[in-house]
Amino acid sequence: MSTSLAAKIKTGITPQQFIDGMTKNKEKFEEWYNGFEWASESDKEFFESLNNRDDLRCLILCADWCGDVVRNVPVVFRALEISGIPTEVLIKEEHPDVMAQFLTMGGEAIPIVIFTDFGGHVLGHWGPRPANVQAVMTQFKQENPDRNAADYQDKIAVARQEMGRQYGDGAGYHATITSELRELLSSF
Repeated sequence: MSTSLAAKIKTGITPQQFIDGMTKNKEKFEEWYNGFEWASESDKEFFESLNNRDDLRCLILCADWCGDVVRNVPVVFRALEISGIPTEVLIKEEHPDVMAQFLTMGGEAIPIVIFTDFGGHVLGHWGPRPANVQAVMTQFKQENPDRNAADYQDKIAVARQEMGRQYGDGAGYHATITSELRELLSSF
């Protein structure tokens, strides 16, 4: 992917500004954020080791109304806090040009966590969900391509329930996200 987001660097808001400005789901977001714990000491050490690099930037495309943002972004914030990687939030509605570059199966899904080099060249991205959760939606969309089908809403409700099961009740999915981010960051 030879995308450059150089023009977007330093146009976002800080993670703290995002949290402070939330008008929806703030309590749940903060609950996941405050409840974050490292499941793996080696993952924590990996993220801390990124402080030795000064070539990475992170842009997170998200919005406070999205359930996947509320679940996943607190984990991303926590992992990146100790990494030293400058992290900015781009509100989805304010950056439709960026959203258009990071569609999921042709649709707009958030959050999208984008890593760039110092100059804004995109190195890779993660999102909108952990792979095991996204797999449920991927299968659903393959099996139900017609959004106007009579039973589409019923079937997507079932898919969303299964996605909830894949996330699980507690914070176990946090380890999945940090592991997937580690794998991605290790690739560049």
